[in-house]
Amino acid sequence: MTEGTKGLLAMVGACSIWGLSPIYYKLLAHIPAFEVLANRMLWSFLFFAAILLMRGRGREIVAALSTVKGVALIVVASLSIATNWFLFIYATLIDRNTETSLGYYIFPLVAVLVGRFVYKERMVGAQMLAVGLAALAVAVLAIELGALPWMSLLLAATFVLYGIVKKNIALGPMVSVTCEVLVLMPVVLGVLVHVYATRTGAFGSNWHDSLLLLFSGPLTLAPMILFSYAAKRISMSALGVMQYINPTLQFLCAVVVFSEPFTAPLAAAFGLIWAALAIFSASAFRQDRAARRVSMAASGVATSVSSAASEGSAKP
Repeated sequence: MTEGTKGLLAMVGACSIWGLSPIYYKLLAHIPAFEVLANRMLWSFLFFAAILLMRGRGREIVAALSTVKGVALIVVASLSIATNWFLFIYATLIDRNTETSLGYYIFPLVAVLVGRFVYKERMVGAQMLAVGLAALAVAVLAIELGALPWMSLLLAATFVLYGIVKKNIALGPMVSVTCEVLVLMPVVLGVLVHVYATRTGAFGSNWHDSLLLLFSGPLTLAPMILFSYAAKRISMSALGVMQYINPTLQFLCAVVVFSEPFTAPLAAAFGLIWAALAIFSASAFRQDRAARRVSMAASGVATSVSSAASEGSAKP
């Protein structure tokens, strides 16, 4: 099996875990979302930290938190991903996974806008069309709901913010996430202390809930490891297109497994989003191929020049 194939399988595994995780969190629907999130962050931190310490990488955590700028970036990343996690858990508990899947579909298109206006990246016509279709989809939903689909938009916005901050954090994914959860540990522990002081907490009340909350840590850890493995072995275009496995599985969970209503306006909005993503993905794939051809041509020219120079220097 080639490294590329291993990377593709790892990416399928990561996106499948993310996409099917609503089924897992639905089993915790009787527990308040804040308590579920606090347990998820606590057990994620313990599992991440344990692996880093076993690998002798504990000093990397200390080094990452040794500068004011580093701590500030990690805090912003932590708040954005914690908000994203909370919205996802909350939506699952109140039967609104259709909106979460829409949010993760919207994310790459919002990222294009950020690239254009924050990083001054050039947008081609196909990408502008894709963003326009996404905006139309949001408008359709806003008319149907009588308000903006705030949960979908917040999920996309917090994930985009997380991506922007992560571009400026020079840390490996495991160290970065460990630090992000660590800086919120006082809040997490405060929430859990309050829960146990005012009523009976879910963890420890029965073995079923305790195990589900405990394994929310590995459930968070596993796809991140698989994603990091895949990112080093497959192209960015393949990585981007395969990301859609996650919201597609979330959508199927919502409509098929949880029987959430799928109205005509919602179907129209999803149709527009899917069309936008198809256009966007095709455009990204063409750009990636063009960049590869330019890179290969430049490499070929450099090789020819080097060979000519070597032959010239070999002449008496």
